[in-house]
Amino acid sequence: MHFHEKPNTYVTNVEIKVSDLQRSLTYYKELIGFKVLQQESNRATLTADGNTALLTIVQPESVEQKTRTTSGLYHFALLLPTRRDLANIITHFRQSSVYFGASDHDVSEALYLRDPDENGIEIYVDRPENDWTWRNDQVHMVTEPLNIPAILVEANGSWEGLPANTVMGHIHLSVSNLAAAEEFYTKGLGFDIVTRYGEQALFISTGRYHHHIGLNTWYSEGAPKLGDNQIGLKSYSLRLDNEVQANKIKANLRQIGASVIDINGGFQTVDPAGNAILLKF
Repeated sequence: MHFHEKPNTYVTNVEIKVSDLQRSLTYYKELIGFKVLQQESNRATLTADGNTALLTIVQPESVEQKTRTTSGLYHFALLLPTRRDLANIITHFRQSSVYFGASDHDVSEALYLRDPDENGIEIYVDRPENDWTWRNDQVHMVTEPLNIPAILVEANGSWEGLPANTVMGHIHLSVSNLAAAEEFYTKGLGFDIVTRYGEQALFISTGRYHHHIGLNTWYSEGAPKLGDNQIGLKSYSLRLDNEVQANKIKANLRQIGASVIDINGGFQTVDPAGNAILLKF
């Protein structure tokens, strides 16, 4: 999991808006396997290890359902430490009658779910990086059926929630204009493009990870940004290496016309699709 350590730039926490905090807490604790790190009347911070915030769920005072396609969250992705952990959570989902999709991406093996508010979730395990196929600076990724029986062979019959060293592996965003998103994330934030899917999706990373962020316009080309009280993504956080890098990114963002607002421990910006990003080091 060195891809989710400094000096790489990687996602640490995702904050989503939900319609019913208690319903979402039950789902994320009992079915996904989170622990509560901190809870208030309208928000809760969730963790796998008891110390590190991975997911924050917020219930706005005036909740609005999504009535049309918007930009925002496509899914957030929890990276499990081992294939056995994936086998154990598949067994748990089956025992709990949880519906999930599944795909083999060559670089990873992944499950897909939606929470009670239709927020997208991926739970995955990486294949060893030595098994990834690179062609120049592009990593080979596919979407094929997942061989679940081969994974279940590794199950040990024990599921006690998310393993302590689960991390937020990546975030996948729906954007309204892919070219604008590409400029923002590469020229502004300094990510490298590692895969293109035609003219509608691209995947970016640092440190030659298969992707820390996915961007697509599959359902959101030209779509408006998510409303402040609409269910979906509120913000997500990126970990930077140091203050020198942070200052360079600030300058790059200002050069392309993006907003930069200082916050405690870092700064905040917003991508062209309206997705709020907190950058800390």
